[in-house]
Parts: sequence; C-alpha cells; structure tokens
Amino acid sequence: MRVRDLASLPKAHLHLHFTGSLRVPSLVEMSARHGIRLPAAITDGDPLRVPADARGWFRFQRLYDAARHCVRSEADMRRLVDEAAADDAAEGSGRLEIQVDPTSYAPFVGGITPALEIVLDEASAASARHGLEVAVVVAASRMRHPMDARTLARLAARYAGEGPGEVVGFGLSNDERRGDTDEFAAAFRIARRAGLASVPHGGELLGPGHVRDVVGALAPDRLGHGVRSVEDASLLASLVESGVALEVCPASNVSLGVYAHDEDVPLRELVDAGAQVALGADDPLLFGSRLVAQYETAREVHGFSDAELADLARASIRASRASEGSKARLLAGVDDWLDDPVAPFVG
Repeated sequence: MRVRDLASLPKAHLHLHFTGSLRVPSLVEMSARHGIRLPAAITDGDPLRVPADARGWFRFQRLYDAARHCVRSEADMRRLVDEAAADDAAEGSGRLEIQVDPTSYAPFVGGITPALEIVLDEASAASARHGLEVAVVVAASRMRHPMDARTLARLAARYAGEGPGEVVGFGLSNDERRGDTDEFAAAFRIARRAGLASVPHGGELLGPGHVRDVVGALAPDRLGHGVRSVEDASLLASLVESGVALEVCPASNVSLGVYAHDEDVPLRELVDAGAQVALGADDPLLFGSRLVAQYETAREVHGFSDAELADLARASIRASRASEGSKARLLAGVDDWLDDPVAPFVG
C-alpha cells in the first residue's frame, strides 16, 4: 500500500518538554561527563509505563529529575535545544514551541535570566540552522510556590514575541493533583497582559472537574492534554465553542496509565466533537515516541485518513503562536502534501 510520508507532512509541535526532548545517547554522554549515574530505566530502550496513581507519577518524576540533573551547563542546554530542533525538523515540524522551566537549570548558569536567555539564543540559532521556527513556552511548576510562578511570568513577559528565539506562552506543568490552581491565576494574568498564550496542563491525570478549574482560573488558549474532557459532553462542547486547543499526547496517556492501550485514547471522539487537536510527543526521552509516531498512531490505530491527518496538522499550525505569514506558509505546505498523488512508499 502506498501512503503519504508523515515525516514530510508540515506540522507544528506544541507540547514538548525541555529535558524530555533529550536523545538517550546525548543524555548518556552528559551523565558520563558529569559523573552522574543514570537509572537503567532511562537507557534500557524500553518506554516508561507506570500506573496513573501517586506511585506511578512518582516514578515518572524521579526518572525525569534524574535526566534533568545531567543538564548542568550552557553547552548541555544548547546541545539539547539544537538536537530537539534537528529532530523536529526531520519529522516535518515547521514550528516547535518547546516548554522550559528555567528554574531547573539556573544554578549551573548564574540564574533564571541567563538560563532563559541561553535557551532563547540557541532557539534562534537552531531555527536558522535546521530550517524551522523554534519558540519557547516558559512553564511554572505546581510543585513550587505560586510566587515563583509570578516571577517566571514576569521574566517570560520581558521576552514576549512570536518569532524564533522568543517566548510565546506561559504554562503550568507537573503533577496535576498538586497545588491550588486558583493560586496560579495571578501569574497567568501577568503573562496574558504581555500577550503570551496561556498554555497550562490539565485533564490528563485528573478528570473534567480539574479541566473546569483550569479553564475558570487560567483562561487557557491551549490546554496541555485535556483528554479527560471527553468524559463530560457539556465541558467538551464549551471547549470547542471557546476555541481552546487540546495538546493531545497519546504516548504520554498510555505510558502514564491514563489509558491502558493506544486504542483507548479518545482521539477520534475529541476530533469528531469538533475539538481543535494538536498532537504532541510530551517526553520522548521516557516514552520512546516522537511526534511522527503520534501521527502514525492516529493513522494505524484510530483509522485517520490522510485528509484527516492533514486536518490534525492544520489544527496544530493554527493553534501555534506563529505569525500569520508563517501559518499561511505551513498551511500551504499541508495542502501540497495532500495534493501529491505520488507520495513516497513508507510502509
């Protein structure tokens, strides 16, 4: 069967975490250079699978923290950004909005401001080097005090823009079950006043009630995950009506035990309800699955036609913070991909 090559489909990647984007060989080299022993679960080639409970999340977070501990210099940070850009470009991304909490890397480079500036500078350079646009989402953590989130929001606001090497959004990540969502609202108001997109996580580990809390308090433009909104028809309808895009990461949902199998992820239900869905890889370092693999899952598991896959790519582009000119260029590329009658054989 001749099918179109998903790696040549122009798309935007809107849900990729900084350390979570690392290549395993690069992480191994960093750990050796810094004399840090990595847990075998990161390097054994077996994607992480944990139950969606407190102990499961703890294991995921422990492994993520172990990897993040190896990123401890400007050179490490620049290498990470460059390789993430190269990997996304190879998979057809014309736009990458990578998410970073500079607090994690600040001790090694002189503070949160230098940490963010390193990421932004390398994002600009990597964009030119690899032929895509790499912008940045600054993310606060639910595990830290809400005042830290305000500090990060003010920092993000200083570098707000829409182009490569600029901050385009403000997020809230980590365990959805921790922290009081309302207490982070002030940070998101700071970010919105600067023109940044509101892109918090919600609706993966927790259900519709949590999604309602996040929507009410943080007024998201995009919702990281949001898959559990399918459990409440009225909630899902309100997200569709208000235009909140969902950054759906099928590999994450299964790896974290939210759904037992790929076919259980409600991708088809969300799309059929009219939701604007942007597929993302989340943390390929631990889940062993990059962006094209999410499109392959949509095709092979959920039965999406090439026309429907093109619509997913268009949704990701429209939900991005790229300029209107960049969006138009990428959308034209999607049309060209779909119009090509002699696409390469890939399967």
